[in-house]
Amino acid sequence: MMRYYEVFGYRKPVIAMLHMKGDARKSPLERAKEETELYLSRGVDAVLVENYFGSAEDCRQVLDWLSRQSGALCYGVNILGDMDLGFRLAREYGAAFLQLDSVCGHLAPFQDDLFARKLAQLRKTFDGAVLGGVRFKYQPVCSGRTEEEDLRLGMERCDAVVVTGTGTGIGTPVEKMRRFRKTLGDFPMVVGAGCTVETVPETFEVGDGAIVGSYFKEAHNAMGDVEAAYVARFLEAKRQWERSRVSWNRS
Repeated sequence: MMRYYEVFGYRKPVIAMLHMKGDARKSPLERAKEETELYLSRGVDAVLVENYFGSAEDCRQVLDWLSRQSGALCYGVNILGDMDLGFRLAREYGAAFLQLDSVCGHLAPFQDDLFARKLAQLRKTFDGAVLGGVRFKYQPVCSGRTEEEDLRLGMERCDAVVVTGTGTGIGTPVEKMRRFRKTLGDFPMVVGAGCTVETVPETFEVGDGAIVGSYFKEAHNAMGDVEAAYVARFLEAKRQWERSRVSWNRS
């Protein structure tokens, strides 16, 4: 739990996705460089490198570039489908955090025991924070446990639980956020999908951070290019929310 706050402090970070999109005009590395510079210039707190469109090798190249930048640039990695490689790249390139789409609930009991032991061993090799999905988008629910039971196990397996709706770009229901929060208590919870300007108040009121990808893109679609205006609009909405909370606390 404390690793999350050691990485991000108590500011409820906005973590922007680097999806490894490439095309004939720009490689995934070139695009990631441009996106990172845009994000940081607008005040995003961290970037998350993920092989959503590209390959693990694309992620490696971007992480290598990030590791050689000056300043206190905060970055993490999520290698979809390969937990071992995710931890290995996080260690090798000094990532501050790592995301796993599911740390609990997605496996049948006989598979879950082995997974839990392996995850525990890998966490011992990594000093950063692990952000772990529970009842995550696109992940099956095979544990045979209740949601509350999966969440309580999830708290043992990561440093912050990530909550989502049903898919990329699809809003995370506030009812689900509140349900998770009731079980998690003060344990860190990150809203991992579907965050928009309109949902900023509920996202940061209930959650301890947000991972944003699709909203920052053209037409708010993960396939699009990052639009500076959308990034600025989202971050201004968060600043307005923060100011309103300060005013409320002083009154």
